[in-house]
Amino acid sequence: MAKDSNGGERDPIARLPKRQYERELSRLQAELAKVQEWVRAEGLRLVVVFEGRDAAGKGSTIKRVTQYLNPRIARIAALPAPTERERTQWYFQRYVEQLPAAGEMVMFDRSWYNRAGVEKVMHFCTNDEYHRFLHQCPIFERMLVEDGLLLRKYWFSVSDAEQEARFRSRHDDPMRRWKLSPIDLESIARWEEYSQAKDQMMVHTDIPEAPWFVVESDDKRRARINMIAHLLSTLDYHSVRLKELKVPTRPAPKGYERPPRDAQTYVPDHAASLVT
Repeated sequence: MAKDSNGGERDPIARLPKRQYERELSRLQAELAKVQEWVRAEGLRLVVVFEGRDAAGKGSTIKRVTQYLNPRIARIAALPAPTERERTQWYFQRYVEQLPAAGEMVMFDRSWYNRAGVEKVMHFCTNDEYHRFLHQCPIFERMLVEDGLLLRKYWFSVSDAEQEARFRSRHDDPMRRWKLSPIDLESIARWEEYSQAKDQMMVHTDIPEAPWFVVESDDKRRARINMIAHLLSTLDYHSVRLKELKVPTRPAPKGYERPPRDAQTYVPDHAASLVT
């Protein structure tokens, strides 16, 4: 039987049928559009943290959350490895720079919790740095919440069998192979170490002001629906009356003559070669 992120046994979960999934996803995405306008109109700041094991479905869920949102309002923060200069800064500093201003939403595709997971397990940080993080993180998050920022944290939990299956699928798909790294594969051999690190992280950072919410993600469809529905349930949002816009009537031509087509270079009509 497959093991979940906590190392316990997990019963197989039936996959949510595509028809019901797409119908509910469309409804939820319409609600997310309302949340966006509410955040903008009220000058709020919303941060959603997406964490979990490699291949747990974080990225695909973020894609559905932001699919119909304005990228000027709803932004994805997926930071690369820190530079040499950033390594000398206060650990949270480069994440603070990504926090939203009034009227903005930020989705963290991995966040400051890198230190509690991959950095701890792969020995990318010292023990002192790790323990300092566990001490400072709750303080940091309380400061954010006290300042009025809306903070939501989701942990995507995937079983060992499903994670391995997703890794193999990425490996065999040239379009998605870029999503597979040596560190990802290392997580298979270090499954129990990651479990222990996750448990320690939860002990120290699952605080009343910013609790963790666990999303079962062996079925990606269920995970996306459940996560978005829960996020909406935690926000006291309301519909915002949008300014009415009217598409104007195109004015009559005034005699301007466009340059001849052969004066410009057009992209070849590759699509024409597809028509039989």
